[in-house]
Amino acid sequence: MTGFSEGVRDFYERHHESAERARARRPYFYAYLTRLLRACIPPGASVLEIGCGSGHMLAALEPARGVGIDLSGKAIADARQRHAGKNLHFFEGDGSDRELLRQVGGPFDAIVMVTVATQLDDVQDTFEALAGVCHARTRLLVYSYSRLWQPILWLTERLGLRHKAPPDSWLPPEEVRHMLALADFEVVRVDRGVLMPVGIPLLADALNRYVGRLPVLQHLSLMYGLIARPAAHCFQGARKAHPSVSIVVPCRNEAGHIEPLVARLPQLPPNSEFLFVEGNSSDDTEAVIQRAIAAHPDKPLRFLKQTGKGKGDAVRLGFAHARGEVVLILDSDMGVAPEDATKFVEALVRGKGELINGSRLVYPMEGRAMRFLNLLANRFFAALFSWLLGQQVRDTLCGTKALYREDYERIAANRAFFGDFDPFGDFDLLFGGARLNLRIVDLAVRYHERSYGTTNISRFRHGLLLLRMSLFAARKLKFV
Repeated sequence: MTGFSEGVRDFYERHHESAERARARRPYFYAYLTRLLRACIPPGASVLEIGCGSGHMLAALEPARGVGIDLSGKAIADARQRHAGKNLHFFEGDGSDRELLRQVGGPFDAIVMVTVATQLDDVQDTFEALAGVCHARTRLLVYSYSRLWQPILWLTERLGLRHKAPPDSWLPPEEVRHMLALADFEVVRVDRGVLMPVGIPLLADALNRYVGRLPVLQHLSLMYGLIARPAAHCFQGARKAHPSVSIVVPCRNEAGHIEPLVARLPQLPPNSEFLFVEGNSSDDTEAVIQRAIAAHPDKPLRFLKQTGKGKGDAVRLGFAHARGEVVLILDSDMGVAPEDATKFVEALVRGKGELINGSRLVYPMEGRAMRFLNLLANRFFAALFSWLLGQQVRDTLCGTKALYREDYERIAANRAFFGDFDPFGDFDLLFGGARLNLRIVDLAVRYHERSYGTTNISRFRHGLLLLRMSLFAARKLKFV
């Protein structure tokens, strides 16, 4: 332990009781901060907290297994007493101590550092040490005070309104992001919150949940958070170079597209499959699919009969029956070329993202592939959803998306957080992926005009539905 770390430890040893009293005087701030973190970490995860203090935050996250590390022996003793009987384990020591990290075990689903990074002797070294208790899907959450608030916090300390803190570095988010990159972490998204840290009834919630989450105004927040994942190359060897793939093809009133689609299906790795899901067609789509399966015994084609309604139901049915390690949606109208499906799989395998989202709005479109009002609506919803998800999503309604089946199963397991609300199948994945902080990456594709039938999308009815879904997602993901 360095002299700097010893100074931080001695400070908290001397001021543990007063720090606890100060925390008790600010219940609103800590309750709201906990709410922000709970929106990022689903209950039941395995969680490591560096700088856990008396374990209040770790316990509030409801982990299946929680481990807390803190420099202060008094804080650790207090945490053990407060949370005895729970599946929480507390260790006295330095979060950058690699030997200690080996002792606490791992890997963890989430690693939390709240107002800790600025008090570390070597921030980058700590990040590098934490890489040893990560798996490929671990998320590192680093929350700290905004430098914009430094004068206000200094004044509140001098007036006795806030507990005095030891000297820290006041690192801006750009510097923390740089250190994360040097330690082989990739920032998935940036979170900002707490415009009003004082619990004034009605006003505090209005400012923090709504006003302070709006574009531009969110930069005035007291707290910023960086949510990062281990860089893809760190676990590249753990992924199969050629995973099996299940491509789910929802089909309703698409009889004229089935034969040309089957003829253009790409070659996939062993044990892959194409699942055609049909239901409620007014033409002979089902019969055409059955004939195509019989005519192509050399291709791994399967048929599923949909009993529910809507594309979203078809996608969920197909994914539930999928056997591949990668699952992918491919629309049967061939707006996206079937051959492009392999690009989505390659992006996943190379670790470019964890949810690969097709984007039709990059290249010029073919003929009347997308009408002008549809194009305007897509661009509007792209901007809206990029803000909602905290990641750039250029095209929310492209029907081609790919992810590992393991990640889909995690989304499905947490579906109760949003409910069964999505008739399209796209937003269940986008919202669920954002909830789990999956890295969402756009992949540009050319969009082609359909050659048979008419679109199943109603511009105005579905546009209003998208607005309602956006408001619903905002309450769950943004206005927390």
